[in-house]
Amino acid sequence: MDNAATLLDEIHGQIAAAAKVAQRKVDEITLIAVSKTHPAEAIIPLLERGQRIFGENRVQEAQSKWPALREQYPDAEVHLIGQLQSNKADDAVALFDCIHSLDRPSLVKALSKAMDKANRRVPCFVQVDVGEEDQKGGCAISDLPELLKLADDAAIPLIGLMCVPPLGIEPAPFFALLDKLATDHGLPGRSMGMSGDFKTAVMMGSTHIRVGTALFGERGNQ
Repeated sequence: MDNAATLLDEIHGQIAAAAKVAQRKVDEITLIAVSKTHPAEAIIPLLERGQRIFGENRVQEAQSKWPALREQYPDAEVHLIGQLQSNKADDAVALFDCIHSLDRPSLVKALSKAMDKANRRVPCFVQVDVGEEDQKGGCAISDLPELLKLADDAAIPLIGLMCVPPLGIEPAPFFALLDKLATDHGLPGRSMGMSGDFKTAVMMGSTHIRVGTALFGERGNQ
């Protein structure tokens, strides 16, 4: 508990310092605690400390943890930050408060149908393949205008863009690219920055940073 609280306070301090340098308001930046592969007992100390927004990669794993946790902490939010299979759209709409990985027309169709069925509109980020890495998922930059129009026509609430920069390369240019794309398309949100580069992301305009290892330590082998 004490270690989790200390780490959370340290992350918030680093966010505040980066925001100050960038002349941004710290309340413009949302910390998503990436709890993927970590059990409920590792998540509870952060909930007890006041953290309320968490990120999961897989629908099935989130289903195994969060219904019970939400009974105890009903104001907790869970965001899907991993790739989503179209056949899991119904489950994702039922469980998650936000989806960060909308990246293809087939998923637009599946999510729209699921949202209509559930009578629930879940805010989404469109994931953009800024590093041209097909294995990470994400919409090609050239396909972005068409995908945004499809999502808008399907009444999917779009709140921003998301990216995962290539490993081993300075991330700032990729963050700057996502920031420009979001600006060009009139979207307020930028989901970018993880444990190793979130301070850079804050400097480059991130509104949602996804921090796992810096809060929980190395993830499990799931």
